[in-house]
Amino acid sequence: MNTTTLKPLGGGLLALALAVSAQTAMANDSAEQIISSKCLACHTQEADQQWSRISHQRKTPEGWLMTIARMQIMHGLQISDEDRRTLVKYLADRQGLAPEETEGARYALERRLNTSEAFDSQEFTEMCARCHSGARVLLQRRPAEEWEHLVHFHLGQWPTTEFQALARDRDWFELALNEMVPHLAEALPMESAAWDQWQQQPAAPVSGGWTLVGHMPGRGAFHAEMQVTPAEGNDQYQVSLSGQYDDGAPIQGQGMAVVYTGYEWRADLEIDGRAMRQVFALRNGQLEGRMFLRDHDEVGADVVAARADGNSRVLALQPAYIRAGNEAEVSIIGTGLKGMPVLGQGIDVIEVISESDSLIKVRARASEAASGIHEVSVGDAQGGRFAVYDRIAQVKVVPEFAVARVGGNGSSTPKVEARFEAEAWAVGPDGKPGTDDDYRIGMMPAQWAVAPFDEVAEADGDVRFTGQMNPDTGVFTPAAAGPNPERRMMTNNAGNLKVQATVMDGGDTHNAEGQMIVTVQRWNNPPIP
Repeated sequence: MNTTTLKPLGGGLLALALAVSAQTAMANDSAEQIISSKCLACHTQEADQQWSRISHQRKTPEGWLMTIARMQIMHGLQISDEDRRTLVKYLADRQGLAPEETEGARYALERRLNTSEAFDSQEFTEMCARCHSGARVLLQRRPAEEWEHLVHFHLGQWPTTEFQALARDRDWFELALNEMVPHLAEALPMESAAWDQWQQQPAAPVSGGWTLVGHMPGRGAFHAEMQVTPAEGNDQYQVSLSGQYDDGAPIQGQGMAVVYTGYEWRADLEIDGRAMRQVFALRNGQLEGRMFLRDHDEVGADVVAARADGNSRVLALQPAYIRAGNEAEVSIIGTGLKGMPVLGQGIDVIEVISESDSLIKVRARASEAASGIHEVSVGDAQGGRFAVYDRIAQVKVVPEFAVARVGGNGSSTPKVEARFEAEAWAVGPDGKPGTDDDYRIGMMPAQWAVAPFDEVAEADGDVRFTGQMNPDTGVFTPAAAGPNPERRMMTNNAGNLKVQATVMDGGDTHNAEGQMIVTVQRWNNPPIP
């Protein structure tokens, strides 16, 4: 990827817009030449900028990347990395998904590995989501004939499909053609009002300063300033990031970003010496999504960022809670922060420690009567949430169910950690725990341990063999892959564990449990699981 910085252009924004338009036209010409030279050995030209199969699908950037990779692996396509990037950009821009069409399935793009899928359609679950995630299907759009092609492709490429679990007990092929194809064509059509409307939207501004906040399980909250500058290339940007974690440790990095389809932000950065990936959605002047390690995508942070565009907004508070009757130092992060912070009725701002347009640190005290969720404002800026609680009613292990994977030990696949947090909740006005008016306090420091999930796990010594739980961070590191001669029948280091959290709040002790399966390596790790 070219990282040369764009030189300043005369004529201001108009000249920049003309330059970007010229870059886009050149990139489109290049992509169409690549299709003509690389793809038309199998596909056919239907019209100007229209090709069989290719022009009758819409996908995310990751979806198009997987399609081209499959052409390479299964059909011998010879293509350079640069040409592949050009094609992905071209196809994702022309035949992508509108923001509304990716809602509810972005967890797959953001590599949220412990997401438990649930669908209204049992047929969809059994026919489509039994071999790969249902999100992979939801992040595509096709006309009926293309969904039919996909059915034939599955059976032709994987003939055992009909004989696998949830398929061999029924007429899979007839169900796929006669029931799933009409359902998918209606639910996930090629033509949609959302896509037509999105294509008419003007390009959102990207360059400039951004305020970014995030939370990484096992590490904590952080905030940073992110600078984005144009680079030579179609919707490409240089990115630098500098900030700190809530314990004062620095977080710094830089890299390159590409914006696909007008809102799909993808960036590769070197942050604190480690390669990280950003998968964000750009909407309404904000970026939102997840940032994770490229070689360990289970290690990541939820992130929201706002562009310093003259608008005032509060993005987050760190910490976002306080116990009634106590004092605490609170950081308010946002853009255009000017004025006196207001944390809510019954919460006094005792002192403003420091202030800037993006970060205000205050010392606050909460009265005994202030329990509940409060709206926050700084002058005209609003947003964020601040919880005041008199006591914790319940603690939950998050995620409630997780998967870790053995690896390393000469294996070609790395270990996959599991990361847990303790989420505290308070009772609402009815004074009863476990009811709809309970409110979330936030993530609390905890002590962590694991125990056998059941009698089988205890008999097999799962606690001893499966790995180690960090008692302070909630990070579980699985054991090495391969047969273990110390285990019964020389089995590998898989197991079934309870995850136990202990939270101390004042003189109170709160306990919670989750479950973790430690299993074998993740051999196949595509961009969309």
